[in-house]
Amino acid sequence: MKVLVTGGAGFIGSNIVDAYIELGHEVVALDNLSSGNKDHVNPNSRFVEMDILDPKLENLIQQEKFDVVNHHAAQISVTQSVANPAFDANINILGSLKLMKCAADNDVKRFIFASTGGAIYGEQDYFPADENHPCRPLAPYGIAKITVENYLEFFAREFGLKSTILRYGNVYGPRQDPHGEAGVVAIFCKKLINKDTPIIFGDGKQTRDFVFVFDVVQANVLVLEKEYDGIFNVGTAKETSVNELCRMLIDYSSEDLKPLYQPPRKGEQKRSSIDPRKLQKTTGWKSQFPMNEGLAQTFEFFLKKQKANIS
Repeated sequence: MKVLVTGGAGFIGSNIVDAYIELGHEVVALDNLSSGNKDHVNPNSRFVEMDILDPKLENLIQQEKFDVVNHHAAQISVTQSVANPAFDANINILGSLKLMKCAADNDVKRFIFASTGGAIYGEQDYFPADENHPCRPLAPYGIAKITVENYLEFFAREFGLKSTILRYGNVYGPRQDPHGEAGVVAIFCKKLINKDTPIIFGDGKQTRDFVFVFDVVQANVLVLEKEYDGIFNVGTAKETSVNELCRMLIDYSSEDLKPLYQPPRKGEQKRSSIDPRKLQKTTGWKSQFPMNEGLAQTFEFFLKKQKANIS
């Protein structure tokens, strides 16, 4: 198949591009490089530096005749979405809407959308949350994701654009950006490798469903190979507190450091875990990477990267 991966130079998107290329698909990786890294783009893909709001996007989709659009380009900061909701909406809602319209107008067969299970459910009524849990996002980031999901339902009904929506837990792993605020695992790794004090916002008792990036990639592979319509959680159904996460990474680093606690951030829920059983039953997907293994691989990635930069 011919696939457009937006955000194809980003953390998750670039790993998906690698997997699609390995399977023999023709891939165009589109990214504006605002947070992506061109070095992460698979050389066997075709890279296009472009924003999803660029007027030239329509020409690209019209000319290339893609079978599938895999949409990972996004503003990913919950904190930024709270500080500037209009900025978040411009990218995450209007940019996605433009992409959907271009796909529908140019006979794209399927639209795979990276949504969020970590932010879309809000303060949960039960744990883990399945796809039927009420969506009560606490921040504009989650509001934008549920809005795009609703638009995709509209485009499927009115224009026949089939869609697969993947609601991710908190994804971590190699290539995650350690300089923003969206990837706590990468941030902790970077801090510890530099022998800096890790910072925890709030009391550290807040929990998240941490899912390894290669498990997320496998979900994207499965829904590309067969047509699975609907919404699917991609997570582990397990809660891990930020305090636990920090302790595990401190152990990997062998550093005698203690975290510094700062006031909590706005728009973040206290507990989160999502139920992946629908994805498992429908596609056969299963998480292959327990957290200790995923964290070890991630820490080693950043350690090697640090040593390469020094040398």
